[in-house]
Amino acid sequence: MTKELVINTTSHETRVALLEGGHIAELYIERERERGMVGNIYKGRVIRVLPGMQAAFVDIGLEKAAFLYVADVFDEIEQVERHIDGDEMVAGQSDGETSSPLPPIEDLLKEGQELLVQVSKEPIGTKGARITSHVSLPGRHLVYMPTVDHIGISRRIECEAERERLRKVVEEMREPGTGFIVRTVSEGKSADDLRQDMEFLVGLWKNISRGVDSVSAPELIHSDLDVTSKVLRDILTEEVQRIVVDDLDEYNKILRFLRTFMPRINYRVDLYEAEEPIFDAYGLEVEISRALGRKVWLKSGGSIIIEQTEALTAIDVNTGRYVGKHNLEDTILKTNLEALKEIAFQLRLRNIGGLIIIDFIDMEKEAHREKVHAALEEALKGDKNKTNILKISELGLVEMTRKRVRESIGRTLCEPCPYCEGKGYVKGKLTIIYEILRELHRELADLPTGPVTLLAHPRIAGLLVDEERSGIDVLEKRFKRSVQINPHPEFHIEQYEIQLG
Repeated sequence: MTKELVINTTSHETRVALLEGGHIAELYIERERERGMVGNIYKGRVIRVLPGMQAAFVDIGLEKAAFLYVADVFDEIEQVERHIDGDEMVAGQSDGETSSPLPPIEDLLKEGQELLVQVSKEPIGTKGARITSHVSLPGRHLVYMPTVDHIGISRRIECEAERERLRKVVEEMREPGTGFIVRTVSEGKSADDLRQDMEFLVGLWKNISRGVDSVSAPELIHSDLDVTSKVLRDILTEEVQRIVVDDLDEYNKILRFLRTFMPRINYRVDLYEAEEPIFDAYGLEVEISRALGRKVWLKSGGSIIIEQTEALTAIDVNTGRYVGKHNLEDTILKTNLEALKEIAFQLRLRNIGGLIIIDFIDMEKEAHREKVHAALEEALKGDKNKTNILKISELGLVEMTRKRVRESIGRTLCEPCPYCEGKGYVKGKLTIIYEILRELHRELADLPTGPVTLLAHPRIAGLLVDEERSGIDVLEKRFKRSVQINPHPEFHIEQYEIQLG
């Protein structure tokens, strides 16, 4: 499958699209006013310790306090994984080994204490950033962990001889007491490649350390790479045949980055100079708009519905217009198999993470459920974000998790509707009208004299004057007072105002 990187850069926004087979598979967006902060290092101040939650809130200078869990203060190996891409999973303890109990958070942190922390998860929804006190600095081939005495090898490097070779190379070069994770792209690389990466990361850490004591918390100490450099560092492999960028400065920056960190690989980098916007030329704007929709049609005529909440994402599979050719069970199986491929694609494209519930169409045969489960696992193998999938239940539900580090595309590009306040619905017009009639009854009963004026949204006012006039007539006759109805075009459809006197 051919892979390309298409990069659109403007003064206010950079968008990087990874194309697989001509279709967008992953999208990375960074806006100048909303730059991502995962990987940033701060000097923070503990503002509150919560023994009941075994966590602390730390002020790092953002609008919301950052969240620091006790394991992110104490655990030296397992938590390092959070700073690394989903494909850089490292072996920690063996299955039979159990972790020693974590100490109470109040024994590790005190209010007012200053400490160096790194952002491991972006603020998502109403939650502040997730941070850790164990810093890790990702490079092209290695991830440097200055506070951890450990060498880890990416689990995606399966050859045991290669794993051992890489471990020995790093062991011979590293400073005592420091740690490194060998990334997947290191497979087959020479000792010189790893040494160059190691020297750069160690030098970077020394520069960061020198600046810590001279500032007071809260303060940003080190900012991670911009989105283009980060994508080149983390996902650029020899499988990517071409990089296309529409900005000359960005083009030159990419060339410098490649010469510095990947001098042995000759990537094709093209400067796009046509008048048509680059994302339009590649048909990406249409695909991005499709990724923001709630409903995704399948080629067979079926569909999937994606509903995202703060706690979880629910995905519903429907046969839609597809009626099959043989029998019901075969129709259901074919729809589910087609849907799971689209689901795996949409999870990557939309960057949906956290808890995900997939409601497949009910399958009576156990063999069919097992086939769909195995196909889903296979479809998610290309996803660099770590996933965990449970067996399909008898109701056709699949519970799974996908590692979430940054906001989904939907939450990046959209915001809650100010009209429905994010609920996705508003009160029906009749519900609003009958609510108004009840409120008019209360007001007229309390104040039996003087004129009455009702201000309402034009649609509501029109119905009260015309189709629902009988409700107003009953009140006017009962309380012997007229009600003047005036439309107010700036009102929310649920908003109204009763003016007395």
